[in-house]
Amino acid sequence: MQSLSEDEKRQVLGSVLSDQLAAIQEAVKNVPEMKKQLDKLTEDFEVVSSDVKIIKAAMTDMSVQVNDHERQIQRLQAI
Repeated sequence: MQSLSEDEKRQVLGSVLSDQLAAIQEAVKNVPEMKKQLDKLTEDFEVVSSDVKIIKAAMTDMSVQVNDHERQIQRLQAI
């Protein structure tokens, strides 16, 4: 097996580095679109979070009302 000359090693290394640089450039090119998607997801999450808070408050209120009705029913049954 013949070993590579220094010039051939440089060519191979240059080719590998060129391929890696192209892959990095491709990934970096997608960053603005990824940021837009992340911003949209953040907005959507904030809406969902707000909705969940509203649902929790409604459920708490409903639970209080149900408990009050149960107490009233028990009082009426005791009569």
